[in-house]
Amino acid sequence: MLNHQRLIAEFLELVKIDSPTRKERQIAEILKDRLMDLGMDVSEDQTGTAIGGNCGNVFGYLKGNLPEAPTLLLSAHMDTVAPCLNVEPILEEGIIRSAGATILGADDKSGIVPILEALRVIKEHDISHGNIQVIFSVAEEGGLNGSKNLDQSQLKANFGFVLDSGGAPGRIILEAPGQDRINVTIKGKASHAGIAPEEGLSAIVVAAKAIAKMTTGRLDEETTSNVGTIQGGLATNIVAETVTIACESRSRDINKLERHTAQMSETFRQTAEEMGAKAEIEVRRLYAPFKLSRESQVASLAAEAAQSAGLNPEFAATGGGSDANYYNSYGIPCVVLSTGMQKLHTTEEYIKEEDLFSTTELVLEIIKAAGLRTITKR
Repeated sequence: MLNHQRLIAEFLELVKIDSPTRKERQIAEILKDRLMDLGMDVSEDQTGTAIGGNCGNVFGYLKGNLPEAPTLLLSAHMDTVAPCLNVEPILEEGIIRSAGATILGADDKSGIVPILEALRVIKEHDISHGNIQVIFSVAEEGGLNGSKNLDQSQLKANFGFVLDSGGAPGRIILEAPGQDRINVTIKGKASHAGIAPEEGLSAIVVAAKAIAKMTTGRLDEETTSNVGTIQGGLATNIVAETVTIACESRSRDINKLERHTAQMSETFRQTAEEMGAKAEIEVRRLYAPFKLSRESQVASLAAEAAQSAGLNPEFAATGGGSDANYYNSYGIPCVVLSTGMQKLHTTEEYIKEEDLFSTTELVLEIIKAAGLRTITKR
């Protein structure tokens, strides 16, 4: 039932549209028109204003003809990571990649296009379905700021599916970590590095000693941490007075997340104090973890639909966040579905045509399967 030619043409069209984070207006207007063409009620929230962007989250709502069926959420994000301007997609031997100077944008346009095509198929073939809500979010990259600031009053779904993960279609993400951002400023004392170094206190050295005491990288199967950036100092002949460090801590276990964040923060604080410096520490919870069971309605429906689409359902956990973190925190159980995109966030990003087809078949089977369910308590 899928129109393969239309699907690929639309994917190639959308990846060419510049949509960097907080500048999604052009693609949003196109998607709003296409959702309206599908008979959906379409709206946009004020998230763009809240986050300093030029566009809000796009909502589409399609009334179903199966009143006992649950309301289904299908979601993907519109923004892409740099370098993402002037993408030139190349299709060769069933594989789509960029010309090499940019990312491709399969993250996450390989989520958007299957949603649109599946909706067209149910309309063209008069397939019965329950109510369907679509959300195309902004600013997912760099902290889930679109879903974080989303207008919750517009949420109507009982459960949902976020199309936003690498790996083969059929992979169903049930667990994802929360993330804390740890921003540290170390303040030492400046002096001339050649004439009177003993009169100074290098903030860079203090930071280095603190970091050397930490365990970073993979701490266990569900917990990681990283020191991402260090900035400070003015010149080689000046003992550095100030340095700033940006770190992160992640875990799928909230207690581990809080414990490790506290440990990292305390290490900076204690080391600075021991050396006579000062540490200013800011911790922000970017998003909380989520964990769903295989027996949950949303997970079992995803597995059933994958089998119907001829895929091998595989339950998995991930180390990355997505809009599903926030949807789950808002009381809408959501899993994340793999779309087949590979080598994300690099100029080597690519996707196979067949994976775009399989993902669309999966979305179509999800819509059909949801129509046969009855509403259960969230």
